[in-house]
Amino acid sequence: MEMATEKQGKAHEWKSARKEPDQTCTGEKLYTCQYCKKGFRQSGNCKRHELTHTGEKPYSCKHCKKDFSQLQSYKQHERIHTGDKPHTCHYCKKGFSRLAHCKQHERTHTGEKPYTCHYCEKSFRQLGGRKQHERTHTGEKPYLCKHCDKSFTHSSHCKQHERIHTGEKPYTCQYCKKGFNQLAHRKQHERTHTGEKPYSCKHCDKRFTYSSHCKQHERTHTGEKPYSCKHCDKTFNHSSACKRHERIHTRERAFSCKHCKKCFNHSGSCKRQERTHTGEKSYSCEHCKKCFSRSSVCRQHERRHALDKSLTRHLQEQVTDSGEESDTLFSVTEENSSQVESLTCWICQEEFSSETSLIQHYDDHMR
Repeated sequence: MEMATEKQGKAHEWKSARKEPDQTCTGEKLYTCQYCKKGFRQSGNCKRHELTHTGEKPYSCKHCKKDFSQLQSYKQHERIHTGDKPHTCHYCKKGFSRLAHCKQHERTHTGEKPYTCHYCEKSFRQLGGRKQHERTHTGEKPYLCKHCDKSFTHSSHCKQHERIHTGEKPYTCQYCKKGFNQLAHRKQHERTHTGEKPYSCKHCDKRFTYSSHCKQHERTHTGEKPYSCKHCDKTFNHSSACKRHERIHTRERAFSCKHCKKCFNHSGSCKRQERTHTGEKSYSCEHCKKCFSRSSVCRQHERRHALDKSLTRHLQEQVTDSGEESDTLFSVTEENSSQVESLTCWICQEEFSSETSLIQHYDDHMR
């Protein structure tokens, strides 16, 4: 009798276990979240969803004590500590800690783009990429900053923005220990130490430190201008240039100085203003290590070193050709370097608008 009861119990369990696959086929959602009434086909999915309301995080990392609400997220996190990469690309054998990342990577080999935009037929390798793109059509900005009313189309952009309020800089350069609020910014900065230029133009041999700079350069070959102003018919080859132009129409000043609250329509202008308060000089001359607060001023200074070398070499060649030495024509010294910097001839004090014109002018003195 007990054996019969046990068999009946097992049969009942087997029938119950068959329910969920049947619900998946029919589309029926029998499990409802007790907090927001969202429906689910499987009880496990419903329970996991309810944790987002309760804030409960039952899974704790053994290495750093970080807590997680889902077992899968916990396992994926622990691989950061263990270095475990169980998923391998079929084409290049590169390892990944997540299966989704491995599949996304494999599409770089196959060229597969299975996710198509519902509005413009543009295709994407990742579902998240398609969803983010579609928001450029709908204008949806579902992510709201915790500290102000600004909203964003991407969750990562929202998190990056929130660090402006908190001052958090979780990413540190391994060479100079400078902190960054974005991982990508840290990686880009580290290339200034290593000199790495991993991005190569498809049309010429030029290489770049940043992928965005490479793409922008390639458009000089193709003539492509994919960014169009919302207010007029003008097109641009950089998204940032398009956004800056649109602010002419909207008169928006989106960037505010942290120290004096002065507002700017360009992020670069805002950063320059902030440096007037902090005295920071982030740009260093590669020839003499003199530091500058603006990259454009640093580049101008470096060109003066090049002009110095060019003029000295040019004068030496002229003296060698003539077989005569002159007290008037000499290489750049501390006494006349200021005149070189202002593009002024130190022989006759005539001023020039470009270095090329100044060099040609010295030829006239030598004749």
